[in-house]
Amino acid sequence: MQTAPNFTVSAADAAVIGRIADRARAMDVEANGRRGAVSVLDWRMYITACHANGNPLDLEKLLAADNFNFAHDVFGIANKLDQTTGQLTNFFSPRCSRREEQEAA
Repeated sequence: MQTAPNFTVSAADAAVIGRIADRARAMDVEANGRRGAVSVLDWRMYITACHANGNPLDLEKLLAADNFNFAHDVFGIANKLDQTTGQLTNFFSPRCSRREEQEAA
């Protein structure tokens, strides 16, 4: 039986995710036009689901990433996220994934 994605993150993580979502939305609008872009809420859900369901992100590093690496990660997450589980598919790995040694600290 599949379980629904977890969307539980700390308040600090949620604040950074909000800033990431705003930047992703702006980049999405620039690339696809206002009608073709997804909402900020959708971006928040994509990033939160990825972060809370098996692929923790270095959120500060992602927010500070140059446009090329930022786009790779956020658009990759949006395209490779299984929305029923919150897991990334097709072996996609964001460049700003949190390393195991960061998790242990």
